[in-house]
Amino acid sequence: MKNASYALMETVKMGDADQTLGQVQRLKATCACASPRRGFLGGLLALGAGAVLPGCGTSPNAVSLRERIDTHHHLFSPAYLAELAKVNQAPPIVRNWSVARTLDDMDKAGVATSILSVTTPQVGFADAANAARIARESNEWVARLGQDNPGRFGAFAMLPMQTTDGALRELAYALDVLKADGIGLLTSYGDKWLGHAAFAPVMDELNRRKAVLYTHPTDAACCLNLLPNVPNTVVEYGTDTTRTITDIVFSGTAARCPDLRFIFSHAGGTLPFLTERLIKVPVLNPALAARVPRGVLFELKRFYYDTAWSAHAMALGSLTKLVDVSQILFGSDFPYRTGEDNVKGLIDYGFSAADLHAIGRGNALRLLPRWAA
Repeated sequence: MKNASYALMETVKMGDADQTLGQVQRLKATCACASPRRGFLGGLLALGAGAVLPGCGTSPNAVSLRERIDTHHHLFSPAYLAELAKVNQAPPIVRNWSVARTLDDMDKAGVATSILSVTTPQVGFADAANAARIARESNEWVARLGQDNPGRFGAFAMLPMQTTDGALRELAYALDVLKADGIGLLTSYGDKWLGHAAFAPVMDELNRRKAVLYTHPTDAACCLNLLPNVPNTVVEYGTDTTRTITDIVFSGTAARCPDLRFIFSHAGGTLPFLTERLIKVPVLNPALAARVPRGVLFELKRFYYDTAWSAHAMALGSLTKLVDVSQILFGSDFPYRTGEDNVKGLIDYGFSAADLHAIGRGNALRLLPRWAA
């Protein structure tokens, strides 16, 4: 059956619709456990040559019709949307988000589980008291969503970073009570990046817990609207991710927190292109060498990077020169992109079936083993 499945996928790649449909019918007839759900052929098309039919002698190097783990998938609870609307930060794409739409996107892309996170501005628009309230309401809503949809949703919990005490209180509640998969922070808060001393207590607590820290870029205070008519997302998001990685490394945070598992969005932003410059920093400034005792490259290679907005040859070509495939995670950035966009980009890049499985599921399971069941 495995060989027949691979043959089917080669036909899908060639685009012979009639032949594909015939093979699908034959495979379904010979495999009683083949998925009967709507969109069977669409799922195969989305998965590409690495896909096989679930439960029919599935190869360990293949991803089944609904097995991916999406580590970069956004949500907006009704209460959070209402808060965004009050400050005029709820554009149509955000207002139109729904659980039904997110599940539909996941099914089309073969995603079993999405680890949900709130994107920028998170609660940066609120004072400390309201930020703590809004973050708690959102984190609890996501936890209930996971309970109502078993196996489909995890969470990177949001923290109110206005105060250290508030952030640590929500961190403990999210991980101990709500059982979140990790914490989701922005790359910067005002004029401070994540290596800043103000955030050290949060980083140290995450390290103590051997926790996962997912990060998402935002609009840094330094660099708003620098290019008229060009959204900050185009240039500044990738740049802010690189700034925070650089700050985490050269502040000594990465070396001080060896058990903290970092995930950086969008293939690390501009980091892969600038890696040589980062490696040279301790050479040019020997005073910084003590802060990276294992070397800059060691820290960069141990971080995880997702494929959101990066599933194309320009980004992947550079990222895969910096890190092993074992450090790359599937990320869709829904609702700003679709899961299918990302799947197609990864397949078009030419990853092997084993690499597609690692990116789509295996690497995430090392970080989040509870989703193995």
